[in-house]
Amino acid sequence: MIAYARSQAQSSTGDLEFTARVTPTAAKGEPVRDFTFYLLTKSYADIIKEVDERDGPPSREKFIEDLKISAELREWLHKNDVMDITMPGVDKLITPEDVLHVPEFLLAYQRSNGGGVTSGIPNPKYRESDKTENPERYEKQRQEYMVALKKFMQAHPESIAGMELELDSVNPGRKWAEQQNIHRRRVQQIAPVEAQTKFLVAKTDTDLDGKARIAHLTPGKYWISSLGLSAAAGDARINWDVPVEISASQTVRIELTNLNATDNLSSKAH
Repeated sequence: MIAYARSQAQSSTGDLEFTARVTPTAAKGEPVRDFTFYLLTKSYADIIKEVDERDGPPSREKFIEDLKISAELREWLHKNDVMDITMPGVDKLITPEDVLHVPEFLLAYQRSNGGGVTSGIPNPKYRESDKTENPERYEKQRQEYMVALKKFMQAHPESIAGMELELDSVNPGRKWAEQQNIHRRRVQQIAPVEAQTKFLVAKTDTDLDGKARIAHLTPGKYWISSLGLSAAAGDARINWDVPVEISASQTVRIELTNLNATDNLSSKAH
């Protein structure tokens, strides 16, 4: 009876056999030796997505609101899909009206065109001391300067080019990228733990020929995953998140190669 029960249990399950190989550029494939693979009930890509959404960084809107910049620059960032205001091409998004409206832009424009760099550019006649001593004259001369400067920029749009180089001190791009990197590292730490604690069915190491076997699996859909860890050979760095369907009383055989890998990066990219 015991032998019969064991036979019945085995006939209601299936087995998985797989071989893993990595093929470098212009070279023969090499077996992935002594490498741990995980069999999951959920795609590792979906696990990463869920962790990313659940433990995501502050939204772009909240990040902008927390920046120590002028309200005008904050408003400009909300309206424009850009965070690094020093990258090439940003000057094409900045209009003469933006230069006059955003204090940081006006200062950057003045610095990039001042000191005789750009001929014919209007110079402000108002003095900061007049702001309190003679506010009427200050405001009149300031408005005259703004009108003249706008006309100059409209006649010489090329004068706006290059002003992004003067915006480094107020550029939120670096801090934004830093937050994104911190978040990515956090996801990379949390996702493997979550995969193993919530969705792990089995794990196994490949032998010297890159082969592995997992027996007595309940029929259903699984994913063979390297949990984001890359197998390497030459210039190839790849990992897997491959779906597999297990049927009762059958052995499913799969080859893990560059073709069904989820990542295929040259070592030069690292």
